[in-house]
Amino acid sequence: MLLEEIEKQITQLSPEELKKFSAWFDDYLSDEWDRQIERDVTAGKFDALIAQLDANFEAGLCKPL
Repeated sequence: MLLEEIEKQITQLSPEELKKFSAWFDDYLSDEWDRQIERDVTAGKFDALIAQLDANFEAGLCKPL
């Protein structure tokens, strides 16, 4: 299905269907964000940042919340 076809179908939804679709899509995007973070963690993309945060903590540069 092409993007244009999806867009056309969305414009034809009733207000109630649009509300349900919107809620579903928000959940989908949230879940996809979580999956991307998990992929990035697994790939080591945050390793340097985590190491820097640990070093800052060990150096006493962090304040309690």
